[in-house]
Formats: sequence, structure tokens, C-alpha cells
Amino acid sequence: SSRVLWTLAVTQFDLFRCRERTLQASSMSLVLPENFVHILRILNTNVDGKQKVVFALRSIRGVGRRFATLVCKKADVDTNRRAGELSPEEIERVVAIIQDPRKYKIPDWFLNRQKDVFDGAFTQITSNGLDMKFRDDIERLRKIRNHRGLRHTWGVRVRGQHTKTTGRCGRTVGVSKKKGG
Repeated sequence: SSRVLWTLAVTQFDLFRCRERTLQASSMSLVLPENFVHILRILNTNVDGKQKVVFALRSIRGVGRRFATLVCKKADVDTNRRAGELSPEEIERVVAIIQDPRKYKIPDWFLNRQKDVFDGAFTQITSNGLDMKFRDDIERLRKIRNHRGLRHTWGVRVRGQHTKTTGRCGRTVGVSKKKGG
């Protein structure tokens, strides 16, 4: 009986190793050039080099699907290539376009910060700048005692959602019963 269990364990182990080999073979189908970079550092963000350029650029906060496609077209980068295959010059062009898109004739309606409250500029804000601008906007709303700012201060829903029954987050739920008779 112990011999049968041992052979059963050995066959299961062999099946596992066989399955592991096929998984490795399927995930290693990508033929890498000699100057391939697995992780790129673009605008303080780690970008996966194995993804296609457009999808890799989307990992940068403030860069969406359409903006990434437009940046690749303006930088003359093939969208079917992998991000790790890009040369340093191509990466510099992409970064320059993301940082100053108006210089490369990307229209104002395409940018994520239109007509800034403080300086009236049209810009594309990415990564750490996005957090700072978001925090500054909420702080400005609180300072001028705007309704949205007050709702942020109170920690309740800001955009007009119903709050009677949803989003209680740990507060008491339901009707409390009276103790006793």
C-alpha cells in the first residue's frame, strides 16, 4: 500500500513538472533583442518593458489610453513595439511630449488640466504633480467654504449620491430595538 501511494505521488509530481514546463514555454514566447530593458523608469514611474508601448505608458498616472496613443504617434514610435525595445532617444521624445504637449500641437481639449484656477494654463499633469494639484484643489474648496469642500471635510459623499442607506462604512446599520418588555 505504501508503494502504491509512493508511485501515485511520483506521477502527480511528474504531471506538475510537465505542466510547469508548458507554462514556462508559453510565457517565454517573446523573442527579446539584445538591448531589451525589462523595467524602464519614465517620469518617476516603473514601466513594464514587456508590454506594448501604449499600454506601458498607461501605467504613468495622468496618462490614459488615448493620450498614450497620441503621444506615440507624435513621437513617431510604432505602437506595436514593446516598451523595452525603445531606444533612449525615443524615450526622451515621449517624455518631452508628455511634459509639454502643447509644444507638439496636441489640442487643449485633450489635456487633463484645462484652464487652471491659479494661472489659467492648459497642461497635462502626471505622477506626483497630479497628487499635489488634487490636494491643492480640495484645500482651496475647503478654504472658500464651498459645498464640495465642506463635504470633503465632513468625510461624506461629494458628488450628490444618496447616503441614507449606502456607504455607511462601519457605522450602525438598521433600527435599534428597545431593551426590555
